[in-house]
Amino acid sequence: MQPVGHAPANQNERTRRTAFVTAAKIFNRKEDSIMSSPASFKGHPLHPVIIPLPIGLWIFSLISDLIFNLGYGGPVWNDVAFYTLAGGIAGALIAALPGFIDLISLTNPKSKSIGIWHMLINLLAVALYCVNFWLRMHRPPGDNLPIILSVIGVVFITISGWLGGELVYVRGVAVRQPPDESI
Repeated sequence: MQPVGHAPANQNERTRRTAFVTAAKIFNRKEDSIMSSPASFKGHPLHPVIIPLPIGLWIFSLISDLIFNLGYGGPVWNDVAFYTLAGGIAGALIAALPGFIDLISLTNPKSKSIGIWHMLINLLAVALYCVNFWLRMHRPPGDNLPIILSVIGVVFITISGWLGGELVYVRGVAVRQPPDESI
């Protein structure tokens, strides 16, 4: 996108420019704070597409632990908790790359600060789940410490998710506004 005051090179650029100006007016922000995600596929940002996988796996891991520890299911639930926790770690690491690409492309200082906190809390959660995974390999099934770590991890990803929601829904980060057809 060209700086304010420069003439767009073609009709597509004019349409895009008009969309950004309109979005900036709607959100009452400077034009450079409205952005689409650089880590996207066909206009769809990848980070929010991938993050439901680790979130769902980690929450299901905790639920599986509770089913096993409260006696509502057999040993298979302990195994399900172990493997869903591992899948959540892998999914989070995959989601981190497009998230980091989005973060380094932010220009608005407040959005960047929120993004950094979002990233740090997510990294803390992943580290906690890695410790949790290691403990599950070295402790007997049904041990309470991994369950406590899972609860803490869910709290972390809830806080981080709130910050991610702040970036997208309040600050308009990675939101591509459609062109205003009336102009």
